[in-house]
Amino acid sequence: MSNLFNRMMGKTRYVVCRLFLHLAGTEVAPILGVLNRAAREAINCDGDLEILGEELVEICETLLRYDEYWLSEANEGNIFWNEGEAGDYVNELFTDSAQRYGAELDLSSSSGFDEPLSIPITRNIVIMLTVAYEGEVPDLEADLSNIQALKVGLRALINLHQKHRLRAIQVHFSPAQLGDELTNDQLLQYFPELIPL
Repeated sequence: MSNLFNRMMGKTRYVVCRLFLHLAGTEVAPILGVLNRAAREAINCDGDLEILGEELVEICETLLRYDEYWLSEANEGNIFWNEGEAGDYVNELFTDSAQRYGAELDLSSSSGFDEPLSIPITRNIVIMLTVAYEGEVPDLEADLSNIQALKVGLRALINLHQKHRLRAIQVHFSPAQLGDELTNDQLLQYFPELIPL
């Protein structure tokens, strides 16, 4: 009822949500390539939501293709009727995601010729997707701790981009650098909210 009342009063409903997805296995390393390319695009586009949305779609489609490697997930979020408060929460989640193990990406580091030939391949990757959008998306505002719900949630993110309803997009991932490893102990320490799928 209050939702209907707020709509009648001309108030905009803002939702900010964050999704964690942990993938594990020897074949997950190529996902880091997709994520690093998306990160470079995000920096080059200087916050252009259309380009960020295209990268988000690419990441979601990649994750859907790798669903057999999904191990655990978590999701959280909040509803706001004030754009400023929603923006503050986006910033809060950004800071929290960036402080997780190995989630800060250093694009200035030279990669390539001086790298050792035998780079250790991580078996664990955690991806943190944070979005803010206008309106209501029940598929994202639910418990996504089962594989089917998570697939529906990732498709809902793609739809939000296609419908131009995204207001903020952030992607963090751990480890952020090729050659870094996210151990099982670090998973427990830095991502305690993860629920097995």
